[in-house]
Amino acid sequence: MYNLLLPFADSLPLLNVLRYITFRSLAAALLALLFAFVFGPRLIRVLKAGQIRQPVSEYAPEGHAVKQGTPTMGGILIIMSLLVPVLLLADLQNFYVLITVVVIAGYGSVGAMDDFRKISLGSNEGLSGRSKLAWQALIAGGVMLAMYVRPGFDSTLAIPFFKDLNPDLGLWYIPFAVLVVVGTSNAVNLTDGLDGLAIGPVMTTAVTFAIFAYSAGHAGIADYLLIPGVPGAGELTVVCAAMVAASLGFLWFNTYPAQMFMGDVGSLALGGGLGMVAVITRNELVLVLAGGVFVAEALSVIVQIGSIKLRGKRVFRMAPIHHHFELKGWPEPLIIVRCWIISVLCALMALATLKLR
Repeated sequence: MYNLLLPFADSLPLLNVLRYITFRSLAAALLALLFAFVFGPRLIRVLKAGQIRQPVSEYAPEGHAVKQGTPTMGGILIIMSLLVPVLLLADLQNFYVLITVVVIAGYGSVGAMDDFRKISLGSNEGLSGRSKLAWQALIAGGVMLAMYVRPGFDSTLAIPFFKDLNPDLGLWYIPFAVLVVVGTSNAVNLTDGLDGLAIGPVMTTAVTFAIFAYSAGHAGIADYLLIPGVPGAGELTVVCAAMVAASLGFLWFNTYPAQMFMGDVGSLALGGGLGMVAVITRNELVLVLAGGVFVAEALSVIVQIGSIKLRGKRVFRMAPIHHHFELKGWPEPLIIVRCWIISVLCALMALATLKLR
């Protein structure tokens, strides 16, 4: 709609609203929410009819037995609710929009392959860890290489709270950025273990980066806030707004007790999209703060595995850490809502970096 209708704005003044990123972001959010509400029930029926159900892991807490039979791969709804508004309302000639869409769709495809393998085998053994990481690294590496060879690419790293500390990583920026995208994708995937647990922090993080994207793409705001300006990055505000609304629409069906799970198709795509926006807006390190819940979940797994291998002892009763709290007797809704609250606090602290420099 944007690319087709904007040329007629001079003769039809009403179309001038398409010039404004803010209007198109709000329109994308509303369209994403409407799409999710309309097609969510239909997708649930299709998933149930097709027996698209991921078996509950034998290692999961006993309380998860009630989740047996719940449809999975609901992330398809998120991806479609996100991409349809973006393809309609974003500037498809914008390089950053295109590569972000490629990462979201590509990571969603990897997640779909993983989910299909689990369903077909009737177990939680999907793609091997190495295979999954290889596909993720290949997609992110190709996109980052395309960014790197573009004229005017800036390979410096912005350090939060320090306006003049910007080390140049040179060619090393590519593997660093790949690590950010792949790491974020898998961190969201690890967090997706309770009904609505991952989707809440995804929304708060996406709202945060919508603000960062708009600020980085606006020369005046970027100069005032002393943040790296990235011409064209403002268009990612449309992507982030659609991600927030698509996630909110999915939460309608995923809130406790969930009617469907997002599966890897959703978690890998959302995490990859967030990581890509962080890289483009040059807020890779701020992502660690904004996505604090994801970081904590991923670190709990790393610490648990490291402790078992080095000391032969567990640090947590079970990892990721949300299972630890489950085994301590915390009700599932309590864990979920408290993680949402922590995610909001992390988002606020991340936004504080805009002025504290």
